[in-house]
Order: sequence, then structure tokens, then C-alpha cells
Amino acid sequence: MLRACLARLARQTAAGRFDVIVVDNGSKDDTAAAIREAQPLVRGVFVSEPNRGKARNAGITRAGGDIIIFCDDDTLAPDSFVAAHLAAHGAARKRVVSGPIINIAGVDEMRTPSAANYSAAFFCTCNVSAPKAALEAVGGFDESFELYGWEDTDVGVRLRALGLLRVFAWDAFIYHMKPPESKDFARQIALALEKGKMAARFVRKSPTWPVRLATGAYAANFARAALIGSPPLRALYKRLTGTGSAPKNAVEAWARESLADAAYIDALRAALARDGR
Repeated sequence: MLRACLARLARQTAAGRFDVIVVDNGSKDDTAAAIREAQPLVRGVFVSEPNRGKARNAGITRAGGDIIIFCDDDTLAPDSFVAAHLAAHGAARKRVVSGPIINIAGVDEMRTPSAANYSAAFFCTCNVSAPKAALEAVGGFDESFELYGWEDTDVGVRLRALGLLRVFAWDAFIYHMKPPESKDFARQIALALEKGKMAARFVRKSPTWPVRLATGAYAANFARAALIGSPPLRALYKRLTGTGSAPKNAVEAWARESLADAAYIDALRAALARDGR
């Protein structure tokens, strides 16, 4: 996936106006080789400790440009992706620019974005850009978010407080590869548990209503979760969930999502309870 991602970035119409920083966050595969193959466009940074915030901070430090564009290694950028981000910033240096994220199972599903691909998220690192100076001014990513989830939303809260405005650029879209084999159920549950724990950390750090609403840390949502995540219903979801890497049908996909939601809420409530909130 990384090789495919870098091949797309090498085809950008903005050639000569950007470089690529790949942070190898403790991989044990051929990531280092993929980075070497893509030089001189690509520079690599190695961060051994698995920590998304620490990895991205290392990349920001190494970057020489005024604008930092974030994307993931499992994304495919259209040829005008970088140019669209730069154009959306223009001469302004007080903007966060995001664009549509189009989830696809394979390259044959590539299409132009539609209204369904709009997102109100202020800062999602799958496809977002911001001035390097602003990222440094807010202290970068909070490395205490050592597990999966919410570290980018936290940066967005601080950038908004700094006065940055969000621009949604429809032409700055990117494809996010989500093949069926990537939908491992055990991994989905593990990430839900991590995200619940990090949601509690986010609420402790920023105990505002927008953060509580975003994370689901409020009474009405807990009541909803208690209803649809009751023991009898969880038992039903488990019976409907197979052992394959990808759900076989819509019913199994719904059951998996319901169990992942329950795992998230369990982790969130337990972490908040330990903090007395």
C-alpha cells in the first residue's frame, strides 16, 4: 500500500513544489525499502515507539515546507491532490484545509466525490493540511494519546482556538483503500477499545460539550448504548458474527459494528469511572 501511495504522489501536477516525509513508526516489514526506492522525492524518518502523535511530530519537525499536508499510507492521491491543497490555502496562513475521503475496496471503484463524501471534521489526518507555523504554535500532537484515536481531533481543537478557519476543498479529495481483507474483526474490536480509552483522555483534557458530543461521553448516548448493547443483544450479535476477515453480508456487518460500538462505550465508561467523571 505504501508503494502505491508514493507512486501516486510522484505523479502530482505540483511537482517541484513539495516533498514527502514518510514516518516509519516501528515497522518490521519492507517499509524502509519502499522509502529508499522512492528517493529523492521521499525522505524517511524512523520512530521506533508505536505512537501516532510522536510519529507525526517527527515528520513535522523534518518538513521544510510552509504547509503540511497529512495523508495515510493506505491512500491514493489524484494527480492534482497537492495542487488543490496549496490552492485552497492561497496566500492565507490561517486555514485548515480538508477534502473528501472516498473509501474504496479497489482501484476499479475510483470515482469523483459526491455529497456523501462531505465531512464536518475540523482536522482528520487522512486528508488535511495546515500551516507548519500554526502546528508548531499549538505544540503539535499530544503524545500522551499513545493509543488509537482522537489525537488529530485534539490538534483541531487547539488550531481552532488559535483562530484558524476550516476550508473544505472538494477538489482536494483522496481515495482511502479499504479492501475486504482489511476488515479483521479482532482488530476492529481492539481499535474500538483503544479509541474508547483515548476518548476518555480527550474528555479529561477538554471537558467541553463539543468534545463530549464528539466522543459520545454524555448521558443520552450511554443510555442508547445500554439499550442496544444489553447482554441479550450482544449474545445475538456474536451469533451473527462469523470468523472470516470480512463480513459476509449486511447483517453480519451490522452485528460487528454493534459489538465494536459496545466495546468502545465499555472502554470509555471504564476509563471515565477511573477518573471519577
